[in-house]
Amino acid sequence: MLTDYHTHTPLCHHAQGEPEAFIESALKAGLAEYGISDHAPQSPEPFDDWRMLLADLPTYLEWIERARQHAGEKLPVRAGLECDWLPHCQKWIDQLADTYHWDYLIGSIHYLGDKWDFDNPKWLGRWAEADVEEIWTTYWQEYTQMASSGLFDFLGHPDLIKKFAYVPTGDLRKYYEPAITAIAENKIAIELNTAGFHKPCAEQYPSASFLKLAAEAQIPITLTSDAHAPSEVARDFDKGLTLLKAAGFTHLSRFHQRTRHEVPIGKKI
Repeated sequence: MLTDYHTHTPLCHHAQGEPEAFIESALKAGLAEYGISDHAPQSPEPFDDWRMLLADLPTYLEWIERARQHAGEKLPVRAGLECDWLPHCQKWIDQLADTYHWDYLIGSIHYLGDKWDFDNPKWLGRWAEADVEEIWTTYWQEYTQMASSGLFDFLGHPDLIKKFAYVPTGDLRKYYEPAITAIAENKIAIELNTAGFHKPCAEQYPSASFLKLAAEAQIPITLTSDAHAPSEVARDFDKGLTLLKAAGFTHLSRFHQRTRHEVPIGKKI
């Protein structure tokens, strides 16, 4: 059975639904484990309008506990955070890691340059004026550094930079390969995130070519939905699983108390 570790709560201000509803969706999908990983606080505050504040962490932990109580013995509920990779973030991530006994931390890149959250629709106009090759080069350099940091248990939506379908021409492997090398060398996992199917790019994160390179490099992977509502839990997992198998993956990663273990795809445990 499958897991879904990348999901959000209303505390990030752009998700909706009560913990009980998310758990019901996870049970209906037949998941083996369910993980909650909302956008982590970021210093200095207020940093932006789409994440919880540090003062919200107790409420977040209460939300997770409600989910666990509703799930009972039917479904293990894992606790995580989606953390932003930003300049000089290591001390802050270490502080967040010490606030609770997390099961995993996700490392993601949502910001480039002068605090540009490039996946935010309100800044879409910037893309029309951007040098796409330069932006992609910067993004993948940052992704490579994030992979090398050792701060995270798995890395989120590897090619989120394509969200609005601004993609350089030519062979994209020149962007992917340094990141693939860093991810493999540091023995960190990535995710196949199905939310991309419902964005302007109209495909999963990451692309099929990235997935193939990752499988060849024996990079661990997990399948996630990035759900922001109960109806999105495990969404398009059938399509994601087909892509994983086609790329050559045979196992999926699970996380508990910041330890990863691998389960063969299709094994019902």
